[in-house]
Amino acid sequence: ILANKLAKAVPPGAHLLLVGDVDQLPSVGAGEVLRDLLAAPTIPRVRLTQIFRQAAQSGVVTNAHRINAGRPPLLEGLPDFFLFACDDTDATAALTVDVACTRIPAKFRLDPRRDVQVLTPMHRGPAGAGALNTLLQQHLTPHREGQPERRMGGRVFRIGDKVTQIRNNYDKGQAGVFNGTLGIVTALSTEEQTLTVRTDEDESIDYDFDELDELAHAYAMTIHRSQGSEYPAVVIPLTTSAWMMLQRNLLYTAVTRAKQLVVLVGSRRALAAAVRTVGAGRRHTALDHRLT
Repeated sequence: ILANKLAKAVPPGAHLLLVGDVDQLPSVGAGEVLRDLLAAPTIPRVRLTQIFRQAAQSGVVTNAHRINAGRPPLLEGLPDFFLFACDDTDATAALTVDVACTRIPAKFRLDPRRDVQVLTPMHRGPAGAGALNTLLQQHLTPHREGQPERRMGGRVFRIGDKVTQIRNNYDKGQAGVFNGTLGIVTALSTEEQTLTVRTDEDESIDYDFDELDELAHAYAMTIHRSQGSEYPAVVIPLTTSAWMMLQRNLLYTAVTRAKQLVVLVGSRRALAAAVRTVGAGRRHTALDHRLT
């Protein structure tokens, strides 16, 4: 639908140049427009496949290409790509918290809230985004006597929390606040019933308490939700309990969110399954046929 609206908006005589990565997760909605365009011989295209010298020094780039080619990532001797092996799901969750909150900040001097993002295949389960958000919040912004906090459904908001906007709101901020915007809670007043978030765009946004259903904790999020974003460091828990989600394009998408550092936590068996599994099937759209 979005591609249809885009094509209709381009005036005759104009050129449309699309730039993207067809090997990441497909769109949430129907269709796979970029893949179909690349498959149609009538559409000119350039495919970038070569790793040049500067990128070749990065374990993140090298291993992203290896995963995309169905080869296991290199896990020894790289300064920016690591695996902490752990077979038990609950232990993997605890180790993920330790890596994100303690080990990475100590070794790489990165802020555990601003710079480190935990990306998980699933929302549910002991190593899913829901449970990990609770564990990470307990570690980074625990309950403190006398400090204000606000409970909303199953969530508790505190000053210092990492949060994300979960739906577009065109009435907030200078130009609206959009689904996926990240920020840190900088103020919370139980008297005025308001909460303030400082976004990654360095804008302060005020929320009334009855608007908090627009926010969710963002210490951990699903890989699907992270699409289109990038972070200095990414921590990825991989467990056999997420077996149905362990696919190559999911792992590749998670790894390519990182600008500086990737840390995998969990089962070598789960990692091997993710690299090996091409996907659950293709979408049948007929767009490439129509273009031909």
